Amino acid sequence: MLKVGVLGAGHLGKIHLKLLNQSSKYELVGFYDASLENSEQVQEEFGYTSFKSIDELLDAVDVIDVVTPTLSHFEVAKIAIKKGKHLFIEKPITNTFAEAEELIALTEKHKVKGQVGHVERFNPAFRAVASRIENPMFIEAHRLAEFNPRGTDVPVVLDLMIHDIDAVLSVVDSKVKDISASGVAVISDTPDIANARIKFENGCVANLTASRISMKNMRKSRFFQRDAYISVDFLEKKCEVVKMKDVPENPDDYAMILQNAEGVKKQIYFDNPEVSPNNAILDELETFADAINNDTTPIVSLEQGAEALRVANAVIASFSD
Repeated sequence: MLKVGVLGAGHLGKIHLKLLNQSSKYELVGFYDASLENSEQVQEEFGYTSFKSIDELLDAVDVIDVVTPTLSHFEVAKIAIKKGKHLFIEKPITNTFAEAEELIALTEKHKVKGQVGHVERFNPAFRAVASRIENPMFIEAHRLAEFNPRGTDVPVVLDLMIHDIDAVLSVVDSKVKDISASGVAVISDTPDIANARIKFENGCVANLTASRISMKNMRKSRFFQRDAYISVDFLEKKCEVVKMKDVPENPDDYAMILQNAEGVKKQIYFDNPEVSPNNAILDELETFADAINNDTTPIVSLEQGAEALRVANAVIASFSD
């Protein structure tokens, strides 16, 4: 079993601590949190061992799980990598793309593995259809959340939209060609609602909307490709695959048939895969353990996390264009 420690025992950090403590692939050694008061409270309430310093925790583990505020990601990750520790780091990977590039170079130098916590890749609805998304040419995503003061220190693009940016980049096999976006700050100092139109070199277009001032929560994406439409509800963990095929010679009486202006007929049918319930956070943590033990590439590599950050920052930069 891999010995693991957690940096940061805030809201998400506590969730990671609980799941790592339950995991059969890790031995939870303990955690470090910069707040002495919070450290004592977490240790007393849950029984996890609190370490007095980052170095002390790092010396006791094989893997470090970074769940600290984004601004501190680079510094603590750099210390961990230089000590030869495998790194799981929450999204966004770092504050800047240059920092992410440096971390990638360091992991190669010190021969350790890294994974970024883009948890929606492990959402059971997305996993059920990901292999069926083939060369999508138009993608539309809406990620709407009710207002929560936690997280408003960063633009909504880095808080929410980056989830969909990563998901889109994982299924579009092409480089980003152009980005146009707009964002509005309503109750924060940074945009609370944003829309981005991302064009790829192969002609695919992704239209992404994110808001943290909505009346209801929504996390839906739709993927359009030749002869197929695929929808994913990340919140309700549901998916739908609608396909079209040439009409057979003797179609069923109840078959849904469309005919275009040229007279070409297509039959519509549903091909919905089964969604297997899971704990996405536990899955991402345990697949990282598998990547370490089997010496394979993590499902969400540092390179992929860095690219999601680069595109997210390009979206933010285009607000002022």
